[in-house]
Amino acid sequence: MTTKYRLIASVLCHRGQVVQTRRFKPQNVIGNAITAVDFFNSWAVDEIILLDISPNDQYFDSFVETADELSKRCFVPLTVGGNVRSLDAARRLTRVGADKVVVNTGAFLRPELIAEIADAFGKQAVVVSVDAAPNPDLPSGYEVVIDRARHRTKEDLLSWVNKATAHGAGELLLNSVEHDGDRRGYDIPLMNLVTSHVSIPVIAFGGVNEWQDLVSGIRDGGVQAVAAGNIFHYTEQSTKKAKEFLEQAQLRVRRSQFYEISLPRHPKYRPY
Repeated sequence: MTTKYRLIASVLCHRGQVVQTRRFKPQNVIGNAITAVDFFNSWAVDEIILLDISPNDQYFDSFVETADELSKRCFVPLTVGGNVRSLDAARRLTRVGADKVVVNTGAFLRPELIAEIADAFGKQAVVVSVDAAPNPDLPSGYEVVIDRARHRTKEDLLSWVNKATAHGAGELLLNSVEHDGDRRGYDIPLMNLVTSHVSIPVIAFGGVNEWQDLVSGIRDGGVQAVAAGNIFHYTEQSTKKAKEFLEQAQLRVRRSQFYEISLPRHPKYRPY
């Protein structure tokens, strides 16, 4: 049976607040992470990605607390990352309920971190976030950027993708610096470049402006999952409408319907 495509909602936390970004810079403050997660739970989004985009690890302790609270009320797979520079940081996130851990700058600076997390929790638990910017001087035409796009590495995109997969990445979260928050759709050439090069799942991220962008990411970009943040926060019943649009495009997705869950994911949680 053909694998179903996943619809993923992203929640970006900057200094404890959920924010909208444009080209990796925080813009509007959207609100509360718990409210966002409750909304996505209700409409059966397939997965939630929670990322800490605070400027440094000064806020990591409070971010772990936020992840803990969210995991208690999150009934879909929860993927968490941001400022993960060590196995201990990854372990802290899994202990509070993260199903997968996202690594980016820490993994680029020390690729062995990918293998350490994969060995500890399984390859399926490691999502390597890859941020790319155009660079015509490199073979692939794209350069890897790290540290929230503040540092250009001069590393060719496909060279880093090869290293990441060799060290045990289970999935790639792929974003274009120029498309992030820019409302012009995914960078399809970028998506297609990577998906045609790797055998592990690729999640498209950055730039969604309309539901057709999700379809394009799958059909033209070749990705296995499509993620978005800004459009979901500002559109009523957004994940439901997105799923319906994907279904109408004859793409295999898990049917979305409103539901209430009587039992918590974590036994210690008691709904109010």
